[in-house]
Formats: sequence, C-alpha cells, structure tokens
Amino acid sequence: MRSPYSFIVFFLLLCSVCRAQQLEWDVSFHGFADNREYAKSGRYAQTIFGARIAPEVGLAVDSIHRLKAGVNYLREFGTKNVGREFTPTVYYNYKKQGFNFYIGMFPRYGLLSDYPRAILNDTLLYYRPNVEGMLLRYTNNVLFQQIWIDWTSRQADTVPEQFMVGLSGKVRADLLYFAHHILLWHNALPKKKSANDHVQDNGAASGRIGIDLSGYTFLDSLDVNAGAIIGYDRLRDVYGWRISKGFITTLQATYRNFFLNNTFFTGQPLNIPYGDRFYTARRYDRVEIGWTPLRYKGLEGTFTASFHFTPGAMDNQQQFSLRYRIGRSYPSPAGPKPR
Repeated sequence: MRSPYSFIVFFLLLCSVCRAQQLEWDVSFHGFADNREYAKSGRYAQTIFGARIAPEVGLAVDSIHRLKAGVNYLREFGTKNVGREFTPTVYYNYKKQGFNFYIGMFPRYGLLSDYPRAILNDTLLYYRPNVEGMLLRYTNNVLFQQIWIDWTSRQADTVPEQFMVGLSGKVRADLLYFAHHILLWHNALPKKKSANDHVQDNGAASGRIGIDLSGYTFLDSLDVNAGAIIGYDRLRDVYGWRISKGFITTLQATYRNFFLNNTFFTGQPLNIPYGDRFYTARRYDRVEIGWTPLRYKGLEGTFTASFHFTPGAMDNQQQFSLRYRIGRSYPSPAGPKPR
C-alpha cells in the first residue's frame, strides 16, 4: 500500500511545474469528545474521543478551476487499530455563476452535513470524512439544489458493490421555504455470489415546510419546520418495496453563544443503514442544549448536551467539538509576469 504522504509529494511536484495563478494551502483540525449513554433504550453506548487533522495543498488555475490534494489523519485516543487512520484527499472543484462541482475524494463537512440525522447520521463525520465520488450544486438567492454520489464499496470476489446517491435542496419565498432530502443506498452483489446474496435498495426521503424568523425576534436566529419522512427498502427476489411513513418537526434557536435544537419524530420505524438508530423507534424526541464559548477567525468550540426520549427510556449524550481552519493563497512565481 502506498504511503498517504505520496499524494502530497506528488501534488507539490505538480505545483512546481504548472503555470498556475495561485498556490493554496489550508489545514482543518477537528478535536472531539462524544460520550453516548444509550444503554437505557438498548442502543449502542460508546465514547468517541479523538482528533483529526486534514492538510491540503492546491492549484487555483483561475477563479473557476481548482485542484487539491492532501490527507485526513484520524487518531482515536487509546485505540490500537493502527493502519486505517489515513484517508487521502484528492479532488477537482469547478465554481462559476452559482454552480459548484466536485469530483474525487473531497471533504463531507460543509457539503452534506445539513442532512437530517434520520437519513445520514453524524457518526459519518468521525469515520468517513470524505465523499468518494461526485457532487454538483446550484445556488442563487431563492434556490439551492444539489445531487451527489458516494461510492462506498467496489465489487470484489467476496465484497459487494455499494454506493449512495442523494438529492437535496431548498426553495425560499420570503420567510417561508420548502426543503427536501432524498437518499438511495444500493447494495449489490459480490462477484462470487451465494444463494443468500440479494440486491438491496434502501433509503429515505423527507420534505419539510419551514419558516425562518431570524431577525424578527429578540433571538439571533429562529427556524421552525415540519413535514413528512418516508423510508423504503427492497430485497430483490425476497420481498418487494416496504414503505415506512412518519412525521418530523424541528426547531432551531440561537441567542448569542447559546443554542437550542429540538427534533420530534413519530410514525413507523425507519430502518436506514446510514441513519440514526433512534429513528427505529415509533416516537423519538431529541433535545439539544449548546454553548459556543470559542468563535474567532476560523476557530469554533462547542459544548452540547443532548437528551434522547424514546418510549419508556431517556438517554443522554455530551459532546465537545473544536474546529479550526487556517489557509492562505500565494501568487505563483511561475505565473504570468505583470506588464
């Protein structure tokens, strides 16, 4: 296996021979402590405690085209699982007139982190920091839409082909908006399939109507939305489409350095492979109380206390997250000389 540092060395050599307009670098740091006391509801209780650093170097050919490469290094404190801590980052980015396109292995945070936990759980940000595939988004004053694919497993003799495809967006009309999130997970067959191997299609879709009252109350921000969420699952040659239906509502409020989030779900249990397992309950309420004491020039540190209410049980969770991002651009000495 090649060293993950070879990606950085290769890209630095590329920088030395390309007549780029800008040389860029940035470093993202994420330190986290996530204590999940989930035993009362019978879900997986664990503590995720560690740090991640992700340096990148890149070429900005112009204001539209960029190439970047780097590495994502995760260290979970106390772990002996050495060898799976490095994740390569290599991608092309196109950005022009509201369009934003990525292809390669690019950071998930900031691109897919708005998905409801019912569809994509927040544990992915710890253990799968990069999307491996493509993403296209379009944004203007009233419209946001994006479509993406994340290839999670290449077919081999005993390994199935797996990928996720997603579509999400938001349309605004003054204070009101409509938002949607759709996901399909495709679990195909290995090359040497057995009688127990079947193709599975699984996913979810949600549509919500909301109102953003930020600037209309004494609070710094206030957002309330509600809508429907459905889960769907099919195991080919075993059973057809199975549909689960539910109702979900969210309230988000911030005041200075404090915030309160509440998400309530009721309906049929959702069995989504990458979704939060609390949504397998018929009724679930999540209350988050948070404080952000650190916020300065790319630095943000947040404490969050979460309470999870399911029928007959209340679990709790405490999180601390510190993110810090720095970077800079330099005119390339190989670039065009001023006249």
